[in-house]
Amino acid sequence: MSNPLTPPFSRRSLLAAGGTGLLAPTLLRVGAPRLTHGVQSGDVTADTATIWTRSDRPARMFVQVSPTGRFGRDCRTYRGPVLTAASDFTGRLDVTGLPSGSDVPYRVVLGSPDAHRPDGASEEGFLRTAPTAGDHRRIRFLWSGDQAGQGWGRNPDLGGFPIYRSMAARDADFFLHSGDTIYADGPITGDVTLPDGRVYRNVVTEAKSHVAQTLDDFRGAFKYNLEDDAYRAFFSRVPQVNQWDDHEVHNNWYPHEVLDDPAYQEKRVDVLWARGEQAWREFVPVSHRRTGAVYGKFAFGPLLDVFVLDMRSDRDPNPWGWAGGGIRPDGGILGTEQARWLVDAMAASTARWKVVQADMPIGLVVPDAASNGIEAVAQGDPGVPRGREQQIAWILRELKNRGVRNHVWLTADVHYTAAHHYHPDRAAFTEFDPFWEFVSGPLHAGSFGPNALDATFGPEVVFQAVPPRANTSPLEGSQFFGEVEVDPDSQQFTVTLRDIAGKALWSRALHPDA
Repeated sequence: MSNPLTPPFSRRSLLAAGGTGLLAPTLLRVGAPRLTHGVQSGDVTADTATIWTRSDRPARMFVQVSPTGRFGRDCRTYRGPVLTAASDFTGRLDVTGLPSGSDVPYRVVLGSPDAHRPDGASEEGFLRTAPTAGDHRRIRFLWSGDQAGQGWGRNPDLGGFPIYRSMAARDADFFLHSGDTIYADGPITGDVTLPDGRVYRNVVTEAKSHVAQTLDDFRGAFKYNLEDDAYRAFFSRVPQVNQWDDHEVHNNWYPHEVLDDPAYQEKRVDVLWARGEQAWREFVPVSHRRTGAVYGKFAFGPLLDVFVLDMRSDRDPNPWGWAGGGIRPDGGILGTEQARWLVDAMAASTARWKVVQADMPIGLVVPDAASNGIEAVAQGDPGVPRGREQQIAWILRELKNRGVRNHVWLTADVHYTAAHHYHPDRAAFTEFDPFWEFVSGPLHAGSFGPNALDATFGPEVVFQAVPPRANTSPLEGSQFFGEVEVDPDSQQFTVTLRDIAGKALWSRALHPDA
């Protein structure tokens, strides 16, 4: 946890401050530690935030929080951990005592490992804390997923990862990352000639020239993304709520799988999983409060709660996708404990809107050809729930029986954008209330789709935008993100699906049920 060295500032001083001036650059000692990959924030609450950075050598991490952005005597300083080779010199610090619902400039400063005061290299960031339960204010957030996949990497002709400049222009309170933060199994090896004759130019690094198997390989994939200016700038200004999916480890992986993949010498998924998860926790600003569990709940005032799922760590094997029939909470894609937690937490929520941050869609058929199984939930059988649908059916029925209304599911994974409405009148399984699922991605990867819909839960495609062919490159567009705005007066939940330039493709205002 954080260790404040100076007194807290007041919310009034923060809101009243109008200056954004900066101190003069610090003169660094020869051999002093330097920041290598910027700063990030994540898992922000009304009064806490997790701050992340990386050094080039052993260093003490400090975080300064300022009501004015000037980082003079009025700032609050937190003494953080020593960054060592054990974590590849990355570190994160949970800072506390922040003013709720406020814009909070911060600065990460490095010092020698035994330093007691910040006196070295620094870099600034910005975050916005969540409102409290009694604070009705407008909320705007973004979501998407799927980063640097299918061999499409940083392209100097595009300025790297261009979608992050478009997302930065939306001035979001936070960003939900829906997973596939990296493509550990997707090398970036060189330039690619497109069907129209243009050449997609890739920035190539040694770490991304092969699949990730060692811990340093996984770390190198995260560094590759963080070496993009637009990516790094966006995450220095917008807090994240992260989940993971498959490509942080290996395509379509499930626990205890043994790979049949000639690119890998290490065939045991559980070994790759441990290395991939360690790198993910090292390079993503995930709070120490979430250590040991990827899933959790984050509250954003009286209008919004976000429920972050982990649809990977406790799933049953992909070949079981057609098994059984009926309704049950156990097994499935979440595991029994997480499924029961989700229902209980949503039933206890008093927020007007309940967002389920799911790393995979419910009704789209996502097959796993390698195992002749099912990667997501739906398997294409439009009848009674089977396989993982049995657990989703139990969740939806429990939510209906407990009177949980106004839940919206947000996801990525399939590399196109869509709006799906689920209704029992169209469904084989009918014991649930109507709800929406919105899909948006990729951030920077090959575009695909559309996937087939499974009728078990009665989904209908209300809108979708798909590429002209499979694996369309980012140079050709078809990269997407979603935006949500919750109005404090009408309490409407407005979803807008946007393209790589930030252009609105489709929008719908959802009205809350009583």
